[in-house]
Amino acid sequence: MFSSTKGSPPRANIDKVDTIIGKDAVIKGKLVSSGVVRVDGTVEGEIEHNGDLVVGKSGTVVADKIKAKHITVAGELRGTVEAEGKLEIVPGGRLYGDIEVAGLIVADGTIFQGTSRMKGASKGSSSPVSRETPKDDSGPEEK
Repeated sequence: MFSSTKGSPPRANIDKVDTIIGKDAVIKGKLVSSGVVRVDGTVEGEIEHNGDLVVGKSGTVVADKIKAKHITVAGELRGTVEAEGKLEIVPGGRLYGDIEVAGLIVADGTIFQGTSRMKGASKGSSSPVSRETPKDDSGPEEK
């Protein structure tokens, strides 16, 4: 899991939901809202949200652009994501796309496929992480 609590932004407030997009609902177009929005159905298009966004286990969001304060993903989210605060992918959650966030939590049992950029990071450290596998795993070199 990637997370840090030291000086990090708060998580989404999922205790008080202002708007619920039900399991059988399908919204196509641009969703503009505030407060806490929970998606248990399907949203396709664009989300410009001035609050917290929760994608429930049965929820699917396919959007060119998703912008919100804090985002929690338990279902599936596809698109380019920008969160002013934290983005959290909980067990069973799936995120496919590039993200720019202030904080990121990726739990075990999730899928995140894309690139991440941390807001507030210095220019030199904001590029995607690249990891190389060692060519020789025989241990440390002797000098």
